[in-house]
Parts: sequence; C-alpha cells; structure tokens
Amino acid sequence: MDIRQLTYFNEVAKHKSFTKASRILHLSQPTLSKMVKGLEDELEMELIDRSSRQIQLTEAGQIVYEQSSVILESLDHLSTHLYDLMHLRKGKIKIGIPPLIGFLYFPKLIKSFKDQYPDIEIQLIEHGANQVTQEVKDGLLDLGVIVLPLDEDSLDIISIIEERLHLFVHSDHRLAALESITMKELEGEEFILFSEGFTLHDRVIEYCEEAGFNPKIAYESSQWDFINEMIGENLGVSILPQSLTKKLKTSSVTSVPIRSPKLPYKLGVVTKKGRYVSFASKKFIAHMNDHFSHS
Repeated sequence: MDIRQLTYFNEVAKHKSFTKASRILHLSQPTLSKMVKGLEDELEMELIDRSSRQIQLTEAGQIVYEQSSVILESLDHLSTHLYDLMHLRKGKIKIGIPPLIGFLYFPKLIKSFKDQYPDIEIQLIEHGANQVTQEVKDGLLDLGVIVLPLDEDSLDIISIIEERLHLFVHSDHRLAALESITMKELEGEEFILFSEGFTLHDRVIEYCEEAGFNPKIAYESSQWDFINEMIGENLGVSILPQSLTKKLKTSSVTSVPIRSPKLPYKLGVVTKKGRYVSFASKKFIAHMNDHFSHS
C-alpha cells in the first residue's frame, strides 16, 4: 500500500464516482480503476460495491476512507510545516469566497497584501458560502470568507466586516424615492436572488417569512452583474449589501435602506478547527483584520 493508492481511492470515495475522480486527478479512468483494484487486492477485501449505478463503499471501504483521510491530511500538515520552515515568507493560500464578497472587498485587499508579501501565492476559489464552508471542513481550502452567523463547531471563526443590507430597485420603482422602507412593504414584489448555495438566497427568504410573507422569486443567478442588469430592466427587486451602492454603474438602479428590521450583513473568515494554519494563511488573516478595521 502506498500514498498514491490511498490518494486515488480517497478521491473516488469522496465523489462516489470514478469519472469525477479521474477528472480531478488528471488520470484516465482505466488507470484509476486499476490503482483502486490494486489496493483492494493488496488488502484482500472489496472496498467499493460496483453493483449499483452509483458506486457505494463497503463497510471495509468506509473504514479505509475515514483512515486514509486522516493520513492524507496529516501528510499535508507535515508538508506545510516543512515548507514554512524552509521558505519563511513564501507560501501558497487557497481561499474560498462567494463571488459577491470577492467583487466587493478583495481586489484592493489582495493588492495591498501582494505589495507586502510578493512571494506568497494566492489561489481564489469562487463558490457559494455553503460550499466554501464545506470545502474548508473537508480540508480542501486553507480558509474561507463567508456570511455570518455560522453555527459550526468544527470551524474557527473570526468576524471581519459588518454592514447593512439594503433594498436595490429600479430608479422608477414605487419605493425608489423613499428614505427607507420596511420588509413588510416588499410583500407582493418579485425578487431576484442569488442562487441556492449562496447564504443570501436563504437569508432573504427567511427575512421575508419573518415579515409575514413568502417572497415571489422571479429569477436567480450566481452573478452580481446579471442581477444588477435585471434590476436595471425593472424585472424585480433584490436585497444586497449596502457597499454595492458604490459599485452601481447605471443610474437606473438605486438602493433604499431597510429600517425595520435592520438587516445586518456580517462576514467572517473560517478555518478548520485543529488544522495547522500556515505562515501565509496567518499573515493573510492578520492583513484582512487590519485592512477592514481601517476601511
């Protein structure tokens, strides 16, 4: 048994698919199948039940998957420890961010960080906050930036930003000229939301339900630019962070404060509890705290 076999089996078990695993590992499917079969032969037991359309782990396979995950994470920690020791101010960070958060806050942040630490490589992975959270828990990301609050015992959470959510509407909308509005006044409006998997999707629905109505969802998208254009065509309204007001590129969209209830928009950085935090990640988290405390 070697590390390659465990790595390959781990990917197959994680995705329950030879096809997905082979794509991620950049291996041909026959090669991957042969490696996994070799591991089964060496252990003299079947790890994967291939009788159904979607592969399932056998009882032995589940044990190997759980233990191999621990082994591979430990090796990753070892490599990172040694890299930090040898390279000091160098390193690489894999950061998960929802697209809206990246658009609003990250360009200037990354520029100032790279000016200070030019030898630290940053890899940004854009997903909805729910997927970012899961990938941090799975050890696939060094850290993630997500919308708070988050009830998750397996993660360390540091709050970094707090602002308010506003209503975004077409400039000719009946609510556009008001100084502020209540959530109840939005009953009957058609909403343009971020897609499922984005925290704001669920939060907006919750806020509407707390105000006593179920929102009419006209459109969903993972892209702020598309949502902005749809509002600009007067096809619906949306609830988004106040900071977006500064990013509006058209006079056809305006924002209105929501006074009752006031809706907070809090962001935090999350890391996996117990996972080694590299020099590069520590410096980036510290830089974020300093950057946003002076913004």
